[in-house]
Amino acid sequence: MSGTTGGNGKKPSIFEVAKRAGVSHQTVSRVINHSPDVAAATRRKVQEAIRKLGYRPSSSARALASHRSRTIGLIAGNGRDPASITMLSAIEATARARGFFLSVTFIDEAGATRRDFDEACECLISQNVEACIILASTELLLEYACAVNISPPRVVVTATHGIGAAGKSALRRLSARNAAVVGIDQWSAIHEVAVAVHGMGHRSAWYLAGPSQWRDAATRLLAWERCSAEYSIDSRTIRAQTWSPMEAYARINHYLEAYGERGGNLPTVIVTGNDNQAIGVARALHEHSIRIPKDVSLVGFDDIPVADSLYPPLCTVRPHLTQLGRAAVQEALALLGVITRPPAPRSHHGVDLIPATFVQRNSLGQTPRR
Repeated sequence: MSGTTGGNGKKPSIFEVAKRAGVSHQTVSRVINHSPDVAAATRRKVQEAIRKLGYRPSSSARALASHRSRTIGLIAGNGRDPASITMLSAIEATARARGFFLSVTFIDEAGATRRDFDEACECLISQNVEACIILASTELLLEYACAVNISPPRVVVTATHGIGAAGKSALRRLSARNAAVVGIDQWSAIHEVAVAVHGMGHRSAWYLAGPSQWRDAATRLLAWERCSAEYSIDSRTIRAQTWSPMEAYARINHYLEAYGERGGNLPTVIVTGNDNQAIGVARALHEHSIRIPKDVSLVGFDDIPVADSLYPPLCTVRPHLTQLGRAAVQEALALLGVITRPPAPRSHHGVDLIPATFVQRNSLGQTPRR
């Protein structure tokens, strides 16, 4: 095991660290590998010696000595949206803090075939990853994640609901394997949206749903249909094929023009499957001289970085994606026996759920008088 080059041009060794800390090199190795079998005072002495000497253990040497790669594999969609970046950053940082590397392979989450997915898994297995984290955003990816035959434990990140029975059976199969499932508590978040909308006096709504193959979209739509009915909100669902703001703009424009021609009453609130869709809706409303929230209120989902800078600031739901990324890594480490499995705040359909927060902003106002 070698480290960084010191002031004398030589790399400090594990034996020099052990000598400086007054412990055996085996104890230094245990500290480096985050073993719990080291007294706190001893761990501090070793960490101080490592810091002063500028020691950096060689990853390849550690792998050879321990017969472990200390690598977690991640299969993710090819999205570059802020939510994906937040998740990836949290997963990498949490793994690194525990002394693990992250190996990432990207696939087309909308169009990946079973062969594409299996090849991604083979790529990770060839690197001797110790566990796999799979971001299963769509129905197909969940099915692939549950069916693939791999030996490392897997953690699947997904939503609780989908468009059919396949997802439910896939989740049940996972429970019998060396696996865990985590996701955002979207159902409770949508319930908070319905409570807020009802509390502002709204009783008529449009709900712009996301693409049905996305489990997030399916979960949010099912939750909204249930919750809007519970609070006597007469809601009409408008379905979209993508999360694109341009499609949302086009679809809402179509409905606004149709209502203008027929002279019907507009809803008092529009709820969208995500914030990108809300941006498209806001543009369509503005071009029809419909004021937010004086004429129609607007609610999104995701709390993207620009949500509070829109005019008016967008009322939305903030999924705690950093917490979700940490939870995914913690589940992987628990399956490996590195840490004790963390308790889940809530579980549903076999998915351990991370909370989401309703964010009240000015785009949701009192129902207008008409």
